[in-house]
Amino acid sequence: MAAGGEKIDYVFKVVLIGDSAVGKSQILARFARNEFSLDSKATIGVEFQTRTLVIQHKSVKAQIWDTAGQERYRAVTSAYYRGAVGALLVYDITKRQTFDHIPRWLEELRSHADKNIVIMLVGNKTDLEDQRAVTTEDASEFAQKENLFFLETSALEATNVETAFETVLTEIFTIVNRKNLVSEPQGNGNGPALSGKKLSSLDQHRRFLRIRCAVRHLDFAFSGLDYGLESCAGIS
Repeated sequence: MAAGGEKIDYVFKVVLIGDSAVGKSQILARFARNEFSLDSKATIGVEFQTRTLVIQHKSVKAQIWDTAGQERYRAVTSAYYRGAVGALLVYDITKRQTFDHIPRWLEELRSHADKNIVIMLVGNKTDLEDQRAVTTEDASEFAQKENLFFLETSALEATNVETAFETVLTEIFTIVNRKNLVSEPQGNGNGPALSGKKLSSLDQHRRFLRIRCAVRHLDFAFSGLDYGLESCAGIS
């Protein structure tokens, strides 16, 4: 049950991935809290927020994980793909390199997540149209080739952010309710296939705490300090 006795029918884990500074945290803040900060700092490791929506008369909690784009966190954040049923793959329309890196992010996502994961390609920062370096046509063509949803957004102006998440969550809901996906063994490099059963937000939260602790250990290691993984042992 949610706070105030609200009944939650489903919990869907969605990950935000892409290069650092493309606006992933701002997209999340806009969707989860309708906020935008001009003084946003780089995400350390991973964070997550939730928002509950009603889809076809069912209460769906979106648990959205914001992963760091920095190279040094890649080994740790890959663990967050497990259990994800949706993803927003974000690039900055004013920085061509962030779009050129999308195939690498997509390959990593597909190698760790459910093979049926719902993916939305997102070109962020349309408020900077005069600085555009990636055409809508290029991105649309790539999305079509890779069978991805595609939208351009502006977290600053709140353009299409809601639509992007609602599209992904509605598609996940539709797939789960069809119950036509077959579970596959985890040893094949994919996470567990989407299923019709309701997901446990408590288990997701515990996983978040365990891996965030490991991220902290990694950050201390890069600073030459000893945090100690044994301090994570009490999280179960």
